[in-house]
Amino acid sequence: MGKLLEKEKTIDSKRASEKGPLLDLLIHDLTGPLSVVSTSAASLSQRESRYGPLTDQQKRLIERILRNVRKAQTLLNEMIEISRSEEGLFQKGFFPIEEILKESLLDVLEIHDPQMAEKLSGAKSLGESRPLLETHGIFVTITGKYCQSPFCHDHKKVQQILRNLFSNAMKYRRSRVEVCISGEIDLCISFEDDGVGIPVEEQEAIFDRFVRLKEKRNTGIPGLGLGLTGVKALLEAMRGDITVASREGTGARFMIRIPPLPLQ
Repeated sequence: MGKLLEKEKTIDSKRASEKGPLLDLLIHDLTGPLSVVSTSAASLSQRESRYGPLTDQQKRLIERILRNVRKAQTLLNEMIEISRSEEGLFQKGFFPIEEILKESLLDVLEIHDPQMAEKLSGAKSLGESRPLLETHGIFVTITGKYCQSPFCHDHKKVQQILRNLFSNAMKYRRSRVEVCISGEIDLCISFEDDGVGIPVEEQEAIFDRFVRLKEKRNTGIPGLGLGLTGVKALLEAMRGDITVASREGTGARFMIRIPPLPLQ
């Protein structure tokens, strides 16, 4: 038994050592082509004097290309942030939580509802856009210290966590998502949807890679089963945690806690 465990540890260690170079290669090989596609599509859209006028249908198709390229670039950046967090690399800084939340909402809504995202981007603050959000079934509450005071951490990693959890809630909701931010020392955030819920026996597995829930919850919903895995990896590196409260048929509530980085 001891030799078997030692062999398993050796295999796990080998996989871990191989992960870094493979990830570096993937990032390197994908960055260039995505940049070319993004630049080319943007040129077609913005330089009609050179390439000729576009029909409305052609414009919509180019906008769709650009949205999906941005999504792919976002996923690539998320891989980079997870890799950096595993190495203990953080870009420490102070930032308003409301601002990071708004950016996260915009990122997700650009995929789910581009017209709403455009309206939200014109708002000066999240408070100003609250009526618009509520019209679309998105309710945001901010209380506690970070309602006024900035939070100290790596804003890219916090934004990535918020973006993934909001995207998850938007995928599975029926009509409503509630986001609640609180905390006096640690930052506490919850995302709650009114979807079909998660059976108790499946709640531990949802944080594993490539795991997706049963078909009755997944039908027609895209995804690879990596978002929550990345969120958990980031939170563990940030000394935080994530929990889920749900039952089948009652929606799901994901709660996260992030300690601030020390000032020194």
